[in-house]
Amino acid sequence: MTSAPQPPDKTSADAPHALEPGADIADRAGKGLAVLTKVAATLPGTPGVYRMLNTNGDALYVGKAKNLRKRVSSYMRIKRMPMRLQRMVFETHHVEIVVTHTEAEALLLESNLIKRLKPRYNILLRDDKSFPYIMVTGGHSFPRILKHRGGCVKGNEYFGPFASTTAVNRTLTTLQKVFLLRSCTDAVFTNRTRPCLLHQIKRCSAPCVGKLQEAAYNDLVRQAREFLHGDSRAIQNELAKKMDTASAAREYEKAAQFRDRIRALTVVQSHQDINVSGMAETDVIALHRAGGQSCVQIFFFRGGQNFGNRAYFPSHVAEDSDGAILEAFVGQFYAAYPPPKEILLSALIPNRALVADALAIRADRKVIIGTPERGDRKKIVDHATTNAREALLRRVAENSAQRELLEGTAEIFKLAATPERIEVYDNSHISGTNMVGAMIVAGPAGPIKNAYRKFNIKTQGLAPGDDYGAMREVLHRRFSRAQTEDPERSQGQWPDLVLLDGGQGQLSVGLQVLADLGIDDVTIAAISKGPERNAGREQFHVPGQSPFMLPPNHPVLYFLQRLRDEAHRFAITTHRAKRAKGMGQSTLDDVSGIGASRKKALLRHFGSARAVADAGIDDLRSVSGISAAMAKKIYDHFHAEG
Repeated sequence: MTSAPQPPDKTSADAPHALEPGADIADRAGKGLAVLTKVAATLPGTPGVYRMLNTNGDALYVGKAKNLRKRVSSYMRIKRMPMRLQRMVFETHHVEIVVTHTEAEALLLESNLIKRLKPRYNILLRDDKSFPYIMVTGGHSFPRILKHRGGCVKGNEYFGPFASTTAVNRTLTTLQKVFLLRSCTDAVFTNRTRPCLLHQIKRCSAPCVGKLQEAAYNDLVRQAREFLHGDSRAIQNELAKKMDTASAAREYEKAAQFRDRIRALTVVQSHQDINVSGMAETDVIALHRAGGQSCVQIFFFRGGQNFGNRAYFPSHVAEDSDGAILEAFVGQFYAAYPPPKEILLSALIPNRALVADALAIRADRKVIIGTPERGDRKKIVDHATTNAREALLRRVAENSAQRELLEGTAEIFKLAATPERIEVYDNSHISGTNMVGAMIVAGPAGPIKNAYRKFNIKTQGLAPGDDYGAMREVLHRRFSRAQTEDPERSQGQWPDLVLLDGGQGQLSVGLQVLADLGIDDVTIAAISKGPERNAGREQFHVPGQSPFMLPPNHPVLYFLQRLRDEAHRFAITTHRAKRAKGMGQSTLDDVSGIGASRKKALLRHFGSARAVADAGIDDLRSVSGISAAMAKKIYDHFHAEG
């Protein structure tokens, strides 16, 4: 990788400033144009990826090129570019280059970098939620089938993605009814002595207790794989033959079991909303634009079944074409998920062949990208487009309602403008133990969950249950970090309103923290339960005036209650996770050299960690696996002076 030129020490003189109308465009481009001119002269005419960075080293734009020299040089024709790109060139302080072997490799790298760096001037996919899969485990004589979310492990087989947990659960229920595969852990499977409830309700074949032998069980696994690949009709015919055979042999109970499994398959086949014949592994992606906003709707079809859909709302500018938005979406989406065999789009993308080649490299097989113009595939794309339009209409309506609530909040707390970022804080603990703080964030589009933060309370000497001290630590850590990381307040990370869950005491703590840090332009308030802690009679505390209440049916009251309750939920969830983790820990974990086996031996011998701590050296030496040296180390750990 080459880089030219490297950024000098950051100074206020280097900070980008706004473009002034009327000035010559080349003059307005300032140092950025000079940087690009110098870099372009040194670039090779080969494929690669370029990153434009500002004075802070943050990525402004990531692009790929078949010819790096020509592509970067094109930014020097500043008068031909839209204002957005002129501003980008103006802010550019240095450029980083990565040379690749092919243009397809450059496209893959570009997608990865855009997803990771989220550059300001790229079209951005702003949803980072993961998708669930169905996993068939490997490495065991009796594979299990279960829901999976996260990274893939070699040896297991994955089917999906599914658009929602509901879709996965529905499919798993069908798989249990039809194929009777186990879902229990290997430990439970090994130690089972009698069939579990799932066997009683005919959702497991109970191989754990020998109700089904390995060969027969693996035949069920084969059928399940075929079903997930779309061969449900073939499996239904196979089950029908077995039912007829059992019936002819007067094994009516066995025949009834096959009949029930056939019924479960029939239910799945009869609930297809649209014709998906021939779509074994296809994603359908459609775009709808209105009012300067866009929605991309993606449907997942696997094995002829609709695995659900999800809507995305990418960030882009008005001059971006439909094809450019879809191409950016495809690149970023499949940087995180394995591409299917076929992708159907609602509009042509500029570099279809190149994108297909890049996805083929990622998937290690051919990937077809098409834009159907007639037939069943066109109907499916139109169906996805309709869903994109409806999703965008709902989002616009929701945002409009949210905007009205934010405007009402600004009026109540006398803010200078409608708040774009509201932060709500709460603490959680039980009798002062496992104390945590939590911050949730809301804006015009609702909760901003990737901005939520957890705080483990670290203040030494804090009295158990000292909510004021905990809030003081949380606010000090939050705003001192903001002063360090975003002193110019240019990254949108400073709140317009801080809302504390508590009364006048919490408000006083918040005001003192802000005063200590020299922050005097952040509005802060507190919300407390009213008399008898009744919801709807909350009191609001703001600096310089008496507490007040809103009418019980006031829409802003409901809005602020939801924010307070969300902060409370997040704080309690964080506290419970910390408490659960602590329950699984032992004082023996702090002793150097004590692993799982020695810990288990000690606990079996003495019964508890406290008994181990009270034991003498000779008693410790009597435990299997504990040497004289280790016994002394354990004794010294629990009897150290001071």
